[in-house]
Order: sequence, then structure tokens, then C-alpha cells
Amino acid sequence: MSLVFKICHRAEWAKPEHIEAYQGSPKDREDGFLHFSTEAQLEGTLAKYYAGADDLLLVAASTRSLGVALKYEPSRDGALFPHLYAPLGYDAVAWVRPIPRDAAGRFVLPLDAHG
Repeated sequence: MSLVFKICHRAEWAKPEHIEAYQGSPKDREDGFLHFSTEAQLEGTLAKYYAGADDLLLVAASTRSLGVALKYEPSRDGALFPHLYAPLGYDAVAWVRPIPRDAAGRFVLPLDAHG
């Protein structure tokens, strides 16, 4: 199964308006799509956008389940990032895991994200 990953704050994931499907963060809604990352892009996304956060979740979603609403589009440095032009249906979610930090303060991605 091919996966893409959504990083989100724990409180955002649990908001009441997300009861039917995850509607995205305020930034996602402003941009008109949900920002995802491939496995190779996760560390860069965490460093650039979440460096000071400690309440993060990693949500793995099946690309097949996301269907045609998932588009790969150029973003920073011309890299193709997955963008979802629909709410994230929970049936597409393979798993959700916390993103802890190690003793040195570096993010530790869940093992599932590495293969």
C-alpha cells in the first residue's frame, strides 16, 4: 500500500467539525487543499513548519483510497508534494501515531513511516 502523510496538531485532529472527515488545518482551508508529504519529505516539512511544536500526530493515508482528489504539485524547490482537494475521509487513514521527540529534541518519526 502506498502512503502519504499528514502532519497535524493533536487538538486540530480532534476538533468536533472533523467528526465526519478531517477538514484540514486553518492553513489547509485557506489554501483550498490539505497539505500532505511523502515519506521522503517528512523531515523537511517538520523542520520548516513544525519546529516548535510538541503536540503532533502523523496521519498515514492510502493514496489509492484518496483517489483523483490527490494531486502531486510543485512546491518548495520544485519538489512535487501531495495535495488533497477534498476532506480526508477516515476510511482512507491507515494509521495515526504521535510524533515524539528524542532526548536531544529531534522529532522521532513512527517506525511505520519508514517502511
